[in-house]
Amino acid sequence: MGSQEVLSETTRLASSSALLQILFRVITFGLNAFTLRYVSKEMIGLVNVRLTLLYSTVVFLAREAFRRACLSGSTKRNWTKTINLLWLTFPLGVCWSLFLGWIWLQLLEVPDPNSVPYYKTGVVAFGLSAVVELLGEPFWVLAQAHLFIRLKVIAESLAIISKCILTVILVVLYPQWGLYIFSLAQLLYTSILVLCYVMYFMKFLGSPEATKKSFPVSRMTDLLPKLIEDQTVVDWKEARLTWSFFKQSFLKQMLTEGERYVMTFLNVLNFGDQGVYDTVNNLGSLVARFIFLPIEESFYIFFAKVLERGTDVKLQKQDDIAMAAAVLESLLKLVLLVGLSITVFGYAYSQLALDIYGGSMLSSGSGPSLLRCYSLYVLLLAVNGVTECFTFASMCKEEVDRFNFVMLALSFTFLCVSYFLTQWQGSVGFILANCFNMSIRIAHSIHYIYNYFKESSYRPLKGLLLSPSLIFVYIISGVVTVFSEVSVFFRFHYHSCKSLLISSN
Repeated sequence: MGSQEVLSETTRLASSSALLQILFRVITFGLNAFTLRYVSKEMIGLVNVRLTLLYSTVVFLAREAFRRACLSGSTKRNWTKTINLLWLTFPLGVCWSLFLGWIWLQLLEVPDPNSVPYYKTGVVAFGLSAVVELLGEPFWVLAQAHLFIRLKVIAESLAIISKCILTVILVVLYPQWGLYIFSLAQLLYTSILVLCYVMYFMKFLGSPEATKKSFPVSRMTDLLPKLIEDQTVVDWKEARLTWSFFKQSFLKQMLTEGERYVMTFLNVLNFGDQGVYDTVNNLGSLVARFIFLPIEESFYIFFAKVLERGTDVKLQKQDDIAMAAAVLESLLKLVLLVGLSITVFGYAYSQLALDIYGGSMLSSGSGPSLLRCYSLYVLLLAVNGVTECFTFASMCKEEVDRFNFVMLALSFTFLCVSYFLTQWQGSVGFILANCFNMSIRIAHSIHYIYNYFKESSYRPLKGLLLSPSLIFVYIISGVVTVFSEVSVFFRFHYHSCKSLLISSN
């Protein structure tokens, strides 16, 4: 597949992913808003922070390194060896699930069973759900490598909607079940996710479409681990690259979920405050998940296929380098404009958005301040997603290993900054620490990109430069929206109170 075809398919993947995610997430958004009115802050805090942290840690540590290594390079490879390597995620996930589950049960503070019952069942269920999801890893990588545009989005969306619907039904009918509700919903989510991939490949493999595309796998049994006569079981080059990414995955997980680790292990916030913080965090990150994440995932594949790891720019195909530079510049400009728009309007309408979404539980107290800070963080997330997407796709193994030391220093600094800022500013301190961390990561990636293209005539970092007139427009918009929120929020509450008085009379 030529670089132009890869770009075309990648663009379709990113745009389709974004549109489908918006459609399905709107439904999920409404279901979650409904659930908030039936569940306590403490329950939300325990499920969305502590138990979800257990699940995400197991999944991330078991598969992230394998994904990055196995999605690098061309699709023309020995897929039997790649699939053998990918199946190592399952036993690795089992080990992580058992080890971390023991920590969650024995070393962390156990919540009050009167306010949050069935905690042990929740830990077991979320750990088990992570292991179930890892069963679909070979299918996921094969689908991503061959740019199956809608499979990933539809599978994840169906799984999320099923999870939300089951949660709403059980919360309304059996609220006394406590963590049983969220445990069953989580297991349903991972089961449907894996089943979607398995059922798709059962139908696709051996079909005329697969034959036409010269798909490298012809039977479902080819997706199981197997020995290869007179050859090594895995590709050792891929295995060594996986090990490099694996060492990095510890550090990246600390940076990605750092505030949740601080909340979980240092007890700087109670479960109620954790619930408010996580709800605001999820609301603030909607656009990041809708738009920026599909772009990052899709164009990581594009850059990894078009660029040659560890090869000087002058020694690569200049048409590919020119296309990669142009795409990177356009992506930087796109995410910067979207991020600035979110920052301007998000800062102004934070309190109104929280009041509509979760009522006074969110719009009073620290909620509005959290969302205002998060609107700035979204801008940094947008830029970092694209810069790191290019950086990780073009780094060679030695550069990845060197970057691990940078990540180690960042992880330690981030945890320290998070702790001290939280002591000073409460839950807002977590977002400020994330902004600090993201700024350092952006600076590192920009430095790498500058050096990468230094010997060429391409300057993709110009995508981060805005015209003075555009900056002026954003400043004026920010001032106008801040004043308009006061008027809109007042009228919203006036009509709400008026309707309440009429209904009571």
